[in-house]
Amino acid sequence: MVLAGGEGKRLMPLTNDRAKPAVPFGGSYRLIDFALSNLINSGLRRIVVLTQYKSHSLDRHISQTWRMSPLLGSYVASVPAQQRLGKRWFSGSADAILQSMNLLSDEQPDIVVVVGADHVYRMDFDQMIQAHLASGRGVTVAAIRQPIELAKSFGVIEVDEKDPTKISAFREKPADPKPVPGSPGEALASMGNYVFSAQALIDAIEHDGTLENSNHDMGGDIVPYLVARDDATVYDFTFNEIPGSTERDHSYWRDVGTVESYYDAHMDLISTMPIFNLYNTEWPIFTQQVNMPPAKFVHDGEGNQGRTTDSIVSLGTVVSGGIVERSVLSPMVQVHSRSLVTDSVLLDRVVIGKHATVRKAILDKGVVVADGASVGVDRQRDLDRGFLVSETGITVVAKGVLVTP
Repeated sequence: MVLAGGEGKRLMPLTNDRAKPAVPFGGSYRLIDFALSNLINSGLRRIVVLTQYKSHSLDRHISQTWRMSPLLGSYVASVPAQQRLGKRWFSGSADAILQSMNLLSDEQPDIVVVVGADHVYRMDFDQMIQAHLASGRGVTVAAIRQPIELAKSFGVIEVDEKDPTKISAFREKPADPKPVPGSPGEALASMGNYVFSAQALIDAIEHDGTLENSNHDMGGDIVPYLVARDDATVYDFTFNEIPGSTERDHSYWRDVGTVESYYDAHMDLISTMPIFNLYNTEWPIFTQQVNMPPAKFVHDGEGNQGRTTDSIVSLGTVVSGGIVERSVLSPMVQVHSRSLVTDSVLLDRVVIGKHATVRKAILDKGVVVADGASVGVDRQRDLDRGFLVSETGITVVAKGVLVTP
């Protein structure tokens, strides 16, 4: 079960009219492609995606891209809020499963894997399932080690001193996170990925549905409930081995829930030795392969050479007499004469006019930067034009905007 119903408020304006899991990433992908690819590569072929807000582009992407052969009962199905328990939306991730309980009764599974739809990582869930079966407990929570000074931003898992696989406490954003035994500088942060014994999940979800004071959240309510029943174990992501991974990208995981983390994750892709390697063919990230022409780099009419350095350039892109440095260019982007794009993320069909400048920016689909215009050069000017400028100086321009000088 893939939880894909969140609003993604912290990723505005990229989520103005699309669900967060449908946000483009890495040139050719959407965020949900990483979760689905991990499940498929792990041998899990019966997948439901629970959707809710602004889900049209997400539903379309799933239906067009993730078509599985029904011969062996495989499928990836998008399931919207069905209002089976009354005229209401999902009130939390646990409530999403409660309102979709028919999916479990139809399939009668022994094991249910529940994952988020908006993280960038590679993970073999089969290894986690084997650890779950060996534990004999109701839920296994995937955890990634984080520096203890950063752990205050996560749900922190505390383990039993005598049994480091047993969860003794689950605390949401604690002021005093407890370190991993034997590693005083690290804490275990929840990744939002869970393996449940089916009956334990059903019992916990149904119990939570009776509580008026619950937030109906998987991490905030369901896991603590099972921890209190001594029925929860942790899976340390450090021990997950991916074919083709390197020491540099081993155990890579990013929650791209904010503009800063979304931008930083893109910058992780473009270094010579990438921190996250899209080119690992032994554990591929799948997506829709659109019929487009190759990228092209050409001189303009004045003899200026179109060139890029340390960048990802997608199909259909044309760089004509412009310069692109340390950036990610999505399909069908145009960069024209004497323009400069540096440290930026350009989504589909962005057009950069002549003599334009784009620095440390994210431009959503269809943005046109007119001749002589700039983005990311003058912070106050960007704010005056209604663009979002993050605390770290990343300028974000919403879909379809015309940027004038």
